[in-house]
Amino acid sequence: MSTPTFEQLLEAGCHFGHLKRKWNPAMAPYIFMERNGIHIIDLYKTAAKVEEAAAALKSIAKSGKKVLFVATKKQAKQVVADKATSVNMPYVIERWPGGMLTNFATIRKAVKKMTQIDKMTKDGTFDNLSKREKLQITRQRAKLEKTLGSIADLNRLPSALFVVDVLKEHIAVAEANRLGIPVFAMVDTNSDPTNVDFVIPANDDASKSIEIILDTVCAAMAEGIEERKAEKVDTAAAGEEGEVTPKRERRRVRKATEEATEAAAE
Repeated sequence: MSTPTFEQLLEAGCHFGHLKRKWNPAMAPYIFMERNGIHIIDLYKTAAKVEEAAAALKSIAKSGKKVLFVATKKQAKQVVADKATSVNMPYVIERWPGGMLTNFATIRKAVKKMTQIDKMTKDGTFDNLSKREKLQITRQRAKLEKTLGSIADLNRLPSALFVVDVLKEHIAVAEANRLGIPVFAMVDTNSDPTNVDFVIPANDDASKSIEIILDTVCAAMAEGIEERKAEKVDTAAAGEEGEVTPKRERRRVRKATEEATEAAAE
């Protein structure tokens, strides 16, 4: 797992914070200095925090759990969609649907509605509808796809959230906090890091800065997914070779116990 160097972070502009007058005092530990009225983020701390977050996300991915990526700001949308898709993780890049985590059952119903419409199209029910009904259903499907299409495979609550800009995505962070879901986030100098479990102090406005951080965490997650696959193959191979698996061992112990009991009874 490779983490970005100080020079790479510098080149991507991760060190540029916001104007001094817009700062959040809680970000003081991550600020290196002030230059021309702008706060400069300490990139050595950024590098260390990225490494820490990447290791934790790798562990989550390796255990087969889902991480929900959230970024609705213009410069982060496409990067987040591409990177999350590359590791087969759900993401939200349009408006955050209020209650998406705290009222997850309702969101799942909306996703099921999308599946029902698809089923209607396939089984021919759609063809029997009037032109007006077809138009209404098509519009509804398009609307659902835009807001929920990227989370269609999320059958249960995610194990973690990765947020770009906690100030903009404060509702998502608040919902995750309420449910005890760990939050990983890129936090700029104008934001409050207190509700974030894994803070990555970095410029959350520049697409290059967002990209370098996401590259790192998604590469770590991809490693975790590959390790999970390799372990599954090893386990299957071990079972085929007749090596003692926990299940087989339990069976053997049970059989030996039964035989010993029968012998004692005789």
